[in-house]
Amino acid sequence: MTAPIPDSFILRGTAAQGTLRLVGMDATRIAEDARVRHGLSKTATAALGRTLTASLLLAVVLGKKSDSRVNLRVEGGGPVGWIVAEGSTDGRVRGYVRHPDADLPIRERDGKLDVSGIVGTDGEIAVTRLLDNGEPYTGSATLVSGEIAEDVSTYLGVSEQIPNAVLLGVYEEGGRVAHAGGLLIQAMPGVTDETLGKLEANIRAMGQITDNLRRGGLLEAISRATEGLDLHLAPDAQSARFECRCSRERAADSLKFFNPQERQEMIESGGQEIVCHWCGERYQLTPDEIAALDDQGRHAQA
Repeated sequence: MTAPIPDSFILRGTAAQGTLRLVGMDATRIAEDARVRHGLSKTATAALGRTLTASLLLAVVLGKKSDSRVNLRVEGGGPVGWIVAEGSTDGRVRGYVRHPDADLPIRERDGKLDVSGIVGTDGEIAVTRLLDNGEPYTGSATLVSGEIAEDVSTYLGVSEQIPNAVLLGVYEEGGRVAHAGGLLIQAMPGVTDETLGKLEANIRAMGQITDNLRRGGLLEAISRATEGLDLHLAPDAQSARFECRCSRERAADSLKFFNPQERQEMIESGGQEIVCHWCGERYQLTPDEIAALDDQGRHAQA
């Protein structure tokens, strides 16, 4: 019998007397939900799972309010097309890929999923967030690897001037996501070269984050990365989940962009199905619901 997948969660903490700030995330349930919702291939699951995790980590680091959202878009010219994820500081995340069935063989050199190959490296990573004045701001950086983690780290260093380390991973077993997660460590003012050297050595020694997640979960990964650096974790974990903001009402509103004749054709054909590209939810709108849109328009003009 297959064991149930635990809920995803976020941990926060500091190390090295507050000169390192860290955010870690177990994203196993989120990545598996995304795989099922979108019918993702094995490699597309890894690519989107890493991007979903990264968007939530970025939301925690860059978000200014309790419900701030960060939109992360990766487009590298690979078979999967673009990847989009939107993470919120309240733990909600959603996202999709352009071609969910795109896949590539396992890499011969290391036996790993070829995320870089399916994403591509001829493109950029773009992050959109709200500034303190409420205006949207988009920063971007050229893709350096297509592996997502290194690209997010480069973006933070180049566009946000935040010295950092980013680790992301998705491990699949038995046709589903068995482990997924990420870790973002930010260097704060006052950090010493000795601390940074120790952090870099720890990250080299710990190997793949998925290996650590498989051995001992997120705490194993965090402990290995901060070994000898006086780690202090916040006492409470924050729940995280794949959750879209779509609804039946919003699906109906999307039909307002069609002209009356097109809506009439939908009515005569027995209704219209609307599929949310963010989460894959399907809304079958009835002829009466579609007709009500024109009734609302006539009442608004009266």
